[in-house]
Amino acid sequence: MSARGKARRRALDILFEAELRGEDPLKILAERVERQDPPVNEYTSTIVEGVARQHARIDELITTYSEGWTLDRMPAVDRNLLRGGTYELLWMPDVPEGVVISEWVHLAGELSTDESPQFVNGLLARFKQLKPSLTL
Repeated sequence: MSARGKARRRALDILFEAELRGEDPLKILAERVERQDPPVNEYTSTIVEGVARQHARIDELITTYSEGWTLDRMPAVDRNLLRGGTYELLWMPDVPEGVVISEWVHLAGELSTDESPQFVNGLLARFKQLKPSLTL
């Protein structure tokens, strides 16, 4: 797994833990940075901070464009995969869109249900297609 791939997975871990604990992901991130076991990659911090900053807009987009699924009905892992992927896809223009989608779909395949990779791929691909028209 690439350094950015590991950073994405670590960001997902932090976002998922924050949701399960009902805490701010920035608080969990700060705890991990302070503990440094293992060290937190700068890219991990960028994703977690970005998701926290854009959380309302990201959840609005996921809710609007996920067909047949409400945010509350999605597995928690999928919600956070989509949050991380959506942030990276829409707010980090220096990262190739295909790489972003591929990496988050790969994580979905490793960590979630059998249907999750297809679901994550479909929604992120839709955001890629709509990106020029989305108000960010």
